[in-house]
Amino acid sequence: MKCWTAPVAAAACAIGLVATAGTAGAATDDPLRKDLWGLDQTHAEQAWSTSTGEGAVVAVVDTGVDLGHPDLQGQLVPGADFVCGEQAGSCGDGGWKGKDGKGQESDSHGTHVAGTIAAAAGNGTGVAGVAPDAKVMPVKVLEDGQGTSEDIAEGIRYAADHGADVVNLSLGGLPGTQIFTILGSDTAMKDAIQYASDKGTLTVAAAGNTSTLLCNDPAFSSDSLCVGATDRNELKSYFSELPVQLGKLGVAAPGGSGRLLGGPCSDDIVSTVPRGTGSGECYGKDYDAYAGTSMATPHVAGVAALLAAQGRDAEQVEQTLLETARNPLTGVRGGLSVLYGRGIVDAKAAVATKVG
Repeated sequence: MKCWTAPVAAAACAIGLVATAGTAGAATDDPLRKDLWGLDQTHAEQAWSTSTGEGAVVAVVDTGVDLGHPDLQGQLVPGADFVCGEQAGSCGDGGWKGKDGKGQESDSHGTHVAGTIAAAAGNGTGVAGVAPDAKVMPVKVLEDGQGTSEDIAEGIRYAADHGADVVNLSLGGLPGTQIFTILGSDTAMKDAIQYASDKGTLTVAAAGNTSTLLCNDPAFSSDSLCVGATDRNELKSYFSELPVQLGKLGVAAPGGSGRLLGGPCSDDIVSTVPRGTGSGECYGKDYDAYAGTSMATPHVAGVAALLAAQGRDAEQVEQTLLETARNPLTGVRGGLSVLYGRGIVDAKAAVATKVG
């Protein structure tokens, strides 16, 4: 039994620093829309005239979610909690405070991921998600930011069994732990991801935040799509692993800079956090800015939800994500690049492709 963590390279509040990330013509009235440069980089809002994710479900297998957050009201389906000690099965509803009722600081992570995927758009509150009409299934498998491969695997299987179209894994091990899976000494997560794939559920997983050449597990050795991070300038985030995995290349998506730039606010990914836990300096107490491949992964999960809502199966969703991703340096779509994998995901291009 090994410990796995929710990888966050930095946590702070963000402010726009690059003119190209402006939001002229934004269709939502969400107060923090101007700071959501990830929506611009992935061309998410331009895809909403075709798909908003309605009918799709994304399981956030993570630290749990603040079920009462105002920007997630109407955005959630029933979830589960697998951080249960010796108790078998679920012991909760996927709330971030878990079985003991105590909210740990690091357990704000899952709420942040959920908001990037499907925070309500146009409600005059906070932020908007990549797929604002999709639903999030909160599945708590980490407590105080850590968990076991067995609990994570149980959460993945639960998600697949309860109708999730996409599983978001913004978690991973340290570099080198891939060897445990390759040698067969710990295949719990790999087997669960395969189980989900066999059930028609796509899994997207974070590459990791230690700047090595390969995705960390579970992204490296499983049948998941590995996600690396980009900054606001569409450059590889300094902390991100390269989106290179066993047998194929992954994709890239907005994950933030991970550096404090130009003052107390950083240039990272703004999203929901459990009520009252935000730093308050830039976005109030219910929102904050984090950086990491953890933040890149839900951008991809959100685009996957837009595609799933169009009636595409998991294989078609993954293929579309790969084929329409763009290399910002060359403009090539779906090509091979060690920095970006197949490229930065592009929601507008993805939903415009024909199904089948």
